[in-house]
Amino acid sequence: MRPFAKDQSKNPPAKNWLDSLLRRFSRIAYGLAVLLMYTLASTALGLALAPSLWIWSLLRAWSVALPGPLPWIFAGFALALCFFIFGLTLLVVVPVYNWVLPTRVKPFKGGYYTLHALPWFLHNGLFYLVRFTFLPFVTLTPFGVWFLKAMGMKIGRHAFINTEYISDPQLITVGDDAALGGSVRIFAHYGGGGNLVIAPVIVGHRATLGLACCVMGDVIIGDDATILPESVLLPGSRVGAGETWGGVPARRIEREEMDRIKAEIRGMAETLG
Repeated sequence: MRPFAKDQSKNPPAKNWLDSLLRRFSRIAYGLAVLLMYTLASTALGLALAPSLWIWSLLRAWSVALPGPLPWIFAGFALALCFFIFGLTLLVVVPVYNWVLPTRVKPFKGGYYTLHALPWFLHNGLFYLVRFTFLPFVTLTPFGVWFLKAMGMKIGRHAFINTEYISDPQLITVGDDAALGGSVRIFAHYGGGGNLVIAPVIVGHRATLGLACCVMGDVIIGDDATILPESVLLPGSRVGAGETWGGVPARRIEREEMDRIKAEIRGMAETLG
């Protein structure tokens, strides 16, 4: 199905008259949704900027009386400080918006341009305000974990999350002592053929996701499982407890094969050494 196509055969029944209207005028509805998101983003960013602007005006006025180059040095420090105040404030403002607005994402399969998809659109739009601005500065800190939880992500005790490449946090569960390596991409949706599919992702207790692996929607990773670096878990993957998966697309790697791979790596290292 092409974007904005009129064929609704892959969609669930319309929720109400408004849903029917949105499907009929999908181009207009999509444009209005984007404008709404821009408006909400502007107000959220504006609220987060307000304390920084106030503190900047106070610090700037105080620095004018300093001698020589000190006003410029102090102004640079003040700007940097205000950036972090803005970011930390944004970590609070966005979850409040997410709580107040209709962003309760539920599993769904159907067209992009329906009321069913609107909560998903708003939820991710708000989340990306932080992901693409300040989240990299607080990844691996209590502030980052708090923000992810405030956005609805279920995170177990002592979980290690070393990535900001996350979407759909509301539908992601990470178990106790699980480890998400650097640049891991994890999202609870996928699309194709005119369909949007929103489906939860579950990472079990003590599971390990290697550097830059990709976990798509509708994936369950069992306790103590390992996903090798750069691997891609396609939708519908079910990784059993204690299993090791790797490759593109990822598949189960038996212990004997894994031992052979490790032996080859050690042999190469010894040769090069």
